[in-house]
Amino acid sequence: MTAPGEPNTESPAASRNLWKDLRPRLLSAAVLIAFTAFALYIGSYVFAAAVGAVFAGAYREWETMVTRAPLKPIGMVLIGLVAVSALAFPAFGVIGSAVVIVLACGVAVAFGGDGVWWRAAGVIYFGLVIVAALAMRGTDTSGILAGVFLSTVIWMTDSAAFFTGRQIGGEKLAPEISPSKTWSGALGGLALGSVSGLIVWLVINDSPWWIGLVLSISISILGQVGDLCESAIKRHFRVKDSGDIIPGHGGLMDRLDSLTFGVLFVLMLGSLHAGFGAVAQGLLHW
Repeated sequence: MTAPGEPNTESPAASRNLWKDLRPRLLSAAVLIAFTAFALYIGSYVFAAAVGAVFAGAYREWETMVTRAPLKPIGMVLIGLVAVSALAFPAFGVIGSAVVIVLACGVAVAFGGDGVWWRAAGVIYFGLVIVAALAMRGTDTSGILAGVFLSTVIWMTDSAAFFTGRQIGGEKLAPEISPSKTWSGALGGLALGSVSGLIVWLVINDSPWWIGLVLSISISILGQVGDLCESAIKRHFRVKDSGDIIPGHGGLMDRLDSLTFGVLFVLMLGSLHAGFGAVAQGLLHW
């Protein structure tokens, strides 16, 4: 910190470097939001194909990370099965997806090699998230609204955490896991994510406002926990970014880490409240 009366030692170049990734980050975010909104609105096989493609890409990053080696034929097979597990959902329901995921696990274990259990865990985890996302979307407009609510909380949390953390800085949140994350960023993300979620909640339905606020806070916190968990796994494998497919953001795993815990929470809560066949209704209507 610069003392009173002393010149500011932070150069304009340093400030520019701090924000140099802002433009590609915003452009990438705009494309991702448009893509997600279109697929979510259309639903059915279009949404399933989009979810399958995205999480197959995420599994590709997982595969190369946990095996510490370039992608091999067995990895390509597993990537394909992860994608197929999503397409099986609208055709055969959760049973169809489960069969494909079990098959993928069997293939992963049968071929063994380095990181075999990490590989199998990734197949199971991404398979569960795929099922959760597709069950949430369902076949009616409630799935669209639930997706908008969830996405708003997660994206606003991520955005506010990013900007607040860079602008304010301060005490590190978990320096041994993710040195760049701060308490100011976490609290800023929680605040904006919760408020944004509450606004969407009030617009899309007439359920009690306090339920919307509690759900928004819960999803915002879970999103940040998911981010930290992915950071811990990357640190375990000594990887900085899961990939570089998204300019300004890194890999697909880097963008999906916050969403995965949130959508699993939605699946659990919606199913408990209204049944597996009405996940979105169970989330929204109280």
